[in-house]
Amino acid sequence: MADDAHQGVKRKTGEPYILHPLEVALIVARDIGLGPQSIAAALLHDVIEDSDITSKQLADLFGDDIAQMVIGLTKIQGVFDNQATSMQSENFKKLLMSISDDVRVIIIKMADRLHNMRTLEGMPFHKQLKIASETLYIFAPLAHRMGLYNIKQEFEDLGLKYTEPDVYEELEEKLDHSRAHDQLYLKRFTNNIDSLLRSEHLKFQIKRRNKGVFSIRRKMLNQHIGFDEVYDKFAIRIIIESTVKKEKIDCWQAYSLITSVFRPNPRRLRDWITTPKANGYESLHITVMGPEGQWIEVQIRSKRMDDAAEQGYAAHWRYKEDASDSPALDIWVNSIRQAIEGQSESAIEFVDQFKLQLFTEEIFVFTPRGQMLTLPKHASPIDMAFDIHSDIGMHVLGAKVNGQLVPLSHKLTSGDQVFIITADKQHPSEEWLEWVKTPKAQSKIKTYLKDLDKKSSDRGQRMVERMAAKSKFELNQSNSQKMVNYFSVKNQQEVFLRFGSGEYSSHDFRGFIQDQTGGFYKNLLRRFKPKINLPILPEDAKRIVFGPDEVVLAHQMAPCCSPISGDNIFGYIIRDGIVVHRVDCKQAIELQGQFADRILVAKWATGNKKKFNATLTFSGGDRLGLIHEVTKLLSNELNVDIRSFHIDAAEGVFHGSIALRVLDQTHLSSLAQRIRAIQGVTEVTRAIKQPIYQSSSL
Repeated sequence: MADDAHQGVKRKTGEPYILHPLEVALIVARDIGLGPQSIAAALLHDVIEDSDITSKQLADLFGDDIAQMVIGLTKIQGVFDNQATSMQSENFKKLLMSISDDVRVIIIKMADRLHNMRTLEGMPFHKQLKIASETLYIFAPLAHRMGLYNIKQEFEDLGLKYTEPDVYEELEEKLDHSRAHDQLYLKRFTNNIDSLLRSEHLKFQIKRRNKGVFSIRRKMLNQHIGFDEVYDKFAIRIIIESTVKKEKIDCWQAYSLITSVFRPNPRRLRDWITTPKANGYESLHITVMGPEGQWIEVQIRSKRMDDAAEQGYAAHWRYKEDASDSPALDIWVNSIRQAIEGQSESAIEFVDQFKLQLFTEEIFVFTPRGQMLTLPKHASPIDMAFDIHSDIGMHVLGAKVNGQLVPLSHKLTSGDQVFIITADKQHPSEEWLEWVKTPKAQSKIKTYLKDLDKKSSDRGQRMVERMAAKSKFELNQSNSQKMVNYFSVKNQQEVFLRFGSGEYSSHDFRGFIQDQTGGFYKNLLRRFKPKINLPILPEDAKRIVFGPDEVVLAHQMAPCCSPISGDNIFGYIIRDGIVVHRVDCKQAIELQGQFADRILVAKWATGNKKKFNATLTFSGGDRLGLIHEVTKLLSNELNVDIRSFHIDAAEGVFHGSIALRVLDQTHLSSLAQRIRAIQGVTEVTRAIKQPIYQSSSL
């Protein structure tokens, strides 16, 4: 049926379209391990949208379960493929809500996204950037939370490949160069481990694991280390053949044998056997000093644990198809439903809260009676109170942690025993939102605070409705969202609240009405295009052009990434103008993934003569005369304008930075190479500033 439905249709890559659902079905079966119904739904996931086949025909031929999955996939596909959809967070919200109906729907959608990422080279650059940003923003964290680690790693690596291709290619090349040596080393190490475990008659198999390019880069950035200092690029995994009753004992026996020969790093012990992760992941991770003084990561788990780790909750999802029970799946789905219920109407806020829950680290705390609770890292006593019961959370006055009285803002740590103190007259306040981490606590507090503002909100709604009627402006869903975007607030209720409280007036509403005239692009030109009666800009000021007509618009350079000529860039529309970011900016993933309606195509115009500010950092071995050589090279030989120069030296090592005025990226790269050639300089990199504002405030 799928073949007939897609007959004669081709993908952007030129291949017959039927290859796409076939590949999605293979991922569902082979990589995730779902059963026949899910495979059938994967094969049929595009037939309703792309042909005359109806959901009733599917139900008659294949049954209600398969038909409902295809219907769910069609709904999700529609919102993601609709380029006119103004807010991608609305799409993410609908995607997450589908978990409550049938978890298999979202898993097949993830398989669909994985194959699209594998074939992304056939798409134009701006669509590659959008799809890859979406993948990094929501699909990778979701795969992590579901325990689909292989898929998560591929999402991340492919996302990096298309959002920062230069970084990806550089790290991939370094990995290729080190792989041959590391594989030989791993082989010698695993031979030692093999002999050691066989001497105690353990049954096992050993696998090798490669760390993803994205994970390596994240570690380099987080720990401020170079590629050669990442010691767990490759690891070995020991899978113990054991019974459920003996698997923990056997895993710890293997740990004891290995650490009796190879010295372990105590700071790198991760015991997820005693206390599994929230997504069910069970494994014992240790880092030991191998031969030749090299650290190596060893993962120890049973065969059952390995199956669950490879397939995540998919190991349980077959229950819908073979009628067996799955308490672990029920617990997880219920936690998803709880996180969704009562969430903010704002799609952006909803996704941010949910994403925080997906990717956060966990701690384990105890009640006075010894009950263990799982909370996100840095959770407060307020979070724990709401986790116990909503009524307790609404009236929490304080807490005793390990017998000591602490403020409500106190950050809990694993192992804390917490006694919650309540009072009937105590109620949530605005500052509580700064201290809580769990979606449940955030949702309950915000609901309470919103109820307090209900009178002002109702008054503001009546004001807006009167002004809208007078202006003949229909307050439908689309126009309401435009109003939310214009006033840069979270949702429509906040618009009403600000009008009702007097913060906004009829003058502000008239400004909004005027802003809506002429359509998006014409309005953009009206707001940001230089006026004719102004002096004509010199040629070198027309350095960036925007939109399909490549027009000059008023803009500013993002201070977080300081674009220079030659960088790949995009425009991000804020209320007061356009901010130009590099596509590899630290904020680019979030902006591209969450605010697609504000993204504007931008590129450098030809004939650019303007200079740009840029900063180079460099380091190496300190020696007499080094500073003089660097400044002489830049000022005398290369005639470069140096804006500032700073250097620190200690114990024979120096670190320095130079702020320069350069023509473009090529000019900057040439200067970096010349500095690197100076004796004693070992590394030169372009410095990127930290963001000075949050994207949510734009």
